[in-house]
Amino acid sequence: MPGLIDRYRARLPVGPATPIISLGEGSTPLLAAPRLSELLGVDLHLKLEGANPTGSFKDRGMTLALSKAAEDGARTVICASTGNTSASAAAYAARAGIRCVVVVPGGKVALGKLAQAQAAGAVVCAIDGSFDDGLRLVLELCERHPITLVNNLNPYRLEGQKTAAFEIVEELGVPDWLALPVGNAGNITAYHRGFREAVAAGDAAQCPRLLGCQAAGAAAMVRGVDIGDPETIATAIRIGAPIRRDEAVRAARESEGAFVAAADEEILEWYGRVSVLEGVFCEPSSATSLAGLARARADGTVEEGARVVCVLTGHGLKDPETATAHSAPTLRSPATLAALERIALG
Repeated sequence: MPGLIDRYRARLPVGPATPIISLGEGSTPLLAAPRLSELLGVDLHLKLEGANPTGSFKDRGMTLALSKAAEDGARTVICASTGNTSASAAAYAARAGIRCVVVVPGGKVALGKLAQAQAAGAVVCAIDGSFDDGLRLVLELCERHPITLVNNLNPYRLEGQKTAAFEIVEELGVPDWLALPVGNAGNITAYHRGFREAVAAGDAAQCPRLLGCQAAGAAAMVRGVDIGDPETIATAIRIGAPIRRDEAVRAARESEGAFVAAADEEILEWYGRVSVLEGVFCEPSSATSLAGLARARADGTVEEGARVVCVLTGHGLKDPETATAHSAPTLRSPATLAALERIALG
């Protein structure tokens, strides 16, 4: 299947001279979730962005960012990351033959994500500081040296990420609500852009309302102020100073949407439910969209019977430690039929 640049070339800032750096990203499943729909009182669909090549939605933006970097003759790209961006940047840089440097907060990145960046040959630097510290440092570095930034301040990142909205409209039409996790606030901005372009092109008659879902310990959008020391089990959105804050606020306002925060306990609850009830294994940060939707249903923000798409941004294998820590332990048994019967028959 072609990657998203080939699929949506006419809607993206690429030309005949742009080398396409692709791993076959995009075209991810949109899965009806009947058991969760009944539980939440809505018509729920799950956009499974963990089906992208490196296991997260970041690949949508990275294919375009690295294609344009290659077109510009970049020799090195760099990013600060809570994990998924580093994995994606490393993979696409490897595909392009470009050196990649990733800066992560020491001890704050899930093992599955860190391993991906290392395996792809990136230079991985863990700093004694937060993601926000890392982003500040890489921005200063890019000002001093000819290094291409591939964080979501890179305009091509959002251009690639907006294509998920096109896919939803093509397959489902326009939902009443789109719920998604919010950390640095680039993805909610990109979806808003994508839905607006779909409307302008005549592919849709309206835009959905956007529900930006944050972890309570990193809810800068909900609180309206930056958070100096964000903390949450949802490591991918453990960001205290969203770089796309103003655009995200505008996206929520123009769509008549809202921001909501969920506690870590709620995030873990829905992280478990989506796997047990629908067979979908996502990383904890992804489940923030479901926890936020549950909050919005409880307070009446999202109406009963609404058609809702929840974006699950990353695959569960990104964070195997959380999965094992919050699941039933593996049973041990003698290698006998009698012992196995006792287990299998309850």
